[in-house]
Amino acid sequence: MKKIATREAYGEALVELGRENPDVVVLDADLAKSTKTIDFGKHFPHRFFDMGVAEQNMLGTAAGLAAAGKIPFCSTFAVFAPGRAFDQLRNSIAYPRLNVKICASHAGITVGEDGASHQSVEDIALVRAVPHMTIFVPADAVETRKAVQAAAKIKGPVYIRLGRAAVPVLHAEDFLFEPGKALVMRQGNDATIIATGIMVAEALTAAEELAKEGVSVRVLNVHTIKPLDVEEIVRAAKETRAIVTAEEHNIIGGLGSAVAETVCEHCPVPVHRVGIPDVFGESGTPDQLMEKYGLKAEHLIAAVRKVWELKK
Repeated sequence: MKKIATREAYGEALVELGRENPDVVVLDADLAKSTKTIDFGKHFPHRFFDMGVAEQNMLGTAAGLAAAGKIPFCSTFAVFAPGRAFDQLRNSIAYPRLNVKICASHAGITVGEDGASHQSVEDIALVRAVPHMTIFVPADAVETRKAVQAAAKIKGPVYIRLGRAAVPVLHAEDFLFEPGKALVMRQGNDATIIATGIMVAEALTAAEELAKEGVSVRVLNVHTIKPLDVEEIVRAAKETRAIVTAEEHNIIGGLGSAVAETVCEHCPVPVHRVGIPDVFGESGTPDQLMEKYGLKAEHLIAAVRKVWELKK
């Protein structure tokens, strides 16, 4: 299966967007080669601003550009975007609902050898708690390009979570991306895996393996963490009566928390959260870290068996 990093697709999408809309501007925090905004800078040098190692200043400047009618896309690593510049994100952008898009690359433990200081495992939790924010976590390159286009059309702040490592391309180019609407990637009746980002591919692999044992597993791709598709999640809870969540993020505050809150309120059923178990990461290859922290298809299979037994 073809693999492309979502950050690569982001860089391509920005160039396309720049051609379509002269109001789009891009800001970066001295990481343009890594975040792939460098291509936008080459095509539109007068609409590209390298702000240096100064994320707080970058988001503050973006707020001013948005207030002046521009559509700024801000790029840096996910560990810096909401963390280092949280005050600017909250008070300068989200509170006045300014039209700023924060596109955070190198999210999760698949940053790999850079280690815990650069592996963001809490960024979704930080942004999700801020009112007025929309949060996209694309599963592949195609979904990333669609998410960037959608973000430009949304009037208000958007956070897009992107990765460093190449991931399988799951979608055809013509698939419909609807903000706030979960995608049913595979039908099933015995349990549901609700996944986001790179974990969607692992969820599909797990469902395929379980099907060989006669276990029918539904797979939901939640590319929009906020606003959450409550209707689709409640439908899965009612129809399959057992749920596993899967995310490359701390199990506290991200997709797993959002789903557990929703299910608890609307249709209580067994829920098992697969994600980073409230610890920091460490240095290693992406595959080694996915294995160590329990984010592979085999771990999802074990989680499905667990909730299926609880359902019985």
